[in-house]
Amino acid sequence: MGFLFQVYRIVVPKPIRTSILLKQLRKKIPAYFSSFSSIQLNEDQKEVVRFVEDNGVKIFPYHFTEKYDASTIEVFEDASVGLKYVLQDGKKLYFKRKWSVARIRKSFHDLSLEQDVDSPHRYLTADFNLGEQDVLADFGAAEGNFSLAVIERVKKIYLFEADQEWIEALNCTFAPWKDKVEIIPKFISDSNDHKNCSGDVFFHDKEISFMKIDVDGGERSLLKGFQEIIRNRDSLKIALCTYHQHNDENEFTSLLEGAGFEVTPSKGYMIFYYDKKLKEPYLRRALIRGVKK
Repeated sequence: MGFLFQVYRIVVPKPIRTSILLKQLRKKIPAYFSSFSSIQLNEDQKEVVRFVEDNGVKIFPYHFTEKYDASTIEVFEDASVGLKYVLQDGKKLYFKRKWSVARIRKSFHDLSLEQDVDSPHRYLTADFNLGEQDVLADFGAAEGNFSLAVIERVKKIYLFEADQEWIEALNCTFAPWKDKVEIIPKFISDSNDHKNCSGDVFFHDKEISFMKIDVDGGERSLLKGFQEIIRNRDSLKIALCTYHQHNDENEFTSLLEGAGFEVTPSKGYMIFYYDKKLKEPYLRRALIRGVKK
C-alpha cells in the first residue's frame, strides 16, 4: 500500500489529488455524522455538515469566507529595501523577498480568513484579549500579522520565527516599533542550541503574560520545554492551535487544565485536509484558549 501511494503521488499532480480528496470528504463527512442522532451533535457540528453538503469542503467551512477576494488585495513595493508589502489596518506588513504578487495576495487572503471575527482560528475575543501591560510571545510568527495587529496596545513582543527568510521581512515590518519588539530567529522547542531554545530557559528571567502558539505541529515539543513557566507563572493566557494533529485538542486541554488553567475551545471547526492522516470525525477545533488567574 505504501509503494502504491508513493506512485500515486508521483503520477497524479497535486491539484488533481486535492480535488479528488475534497470530493471524497464531501461524501464522507455528512455520511459519518449521519450515524449520530441530532441530540448527539452540537450546533457547531450541524452547521459544518450543512455547509459541506451545500458547498463542498473548505479549510474554513463557513460563509464568512465569501467576504474575501484575493484579487482585490493591493500589493506595494518598498524600493528602499526591495520588499513587497500590503497594508494591514494602515500598517505595512512585509513579505519574503522571493514572493510574487500572486503569492502575497493568496497569503494575505488566507491570513484575513484566519483572523476574521467569525473564524474558528481567531486568537482573540472580547473576553480574551491583550492590554497595555501585556508581554506577548508570538511563537510561529511567520510574517507577523497577529503581532502587527496588537503592536500598539501591548508593552512588549517577543517574535519567534525559525525560517530565516522571514527575518528580513519582520525587521522591516516592526522597524517603527523596534524599541519594544525582539525577534528571535530560532525554533521554540524542548532543547537549547544554536537553532533551538526552550521557553523555560529563555523566559527564566523575563516577563511573559500572553502566548500565541501556532508552530505547524511542533506544539508538543514547545509545551515540553515550557513546563516550569506554564505551571508556576500566574496571570498567563495561552492561545494554542489544536488543528495540526488528530488528538491535539484533548491532549492540550488536559495538559493546561492540569497546570491550573481554565480552558475553552474556539467556536466552530476547521477541516484540515492538508493533514494526510485526517480521519473521523474530520472536524478539528482550531485552537483552545487557556487562562490562569
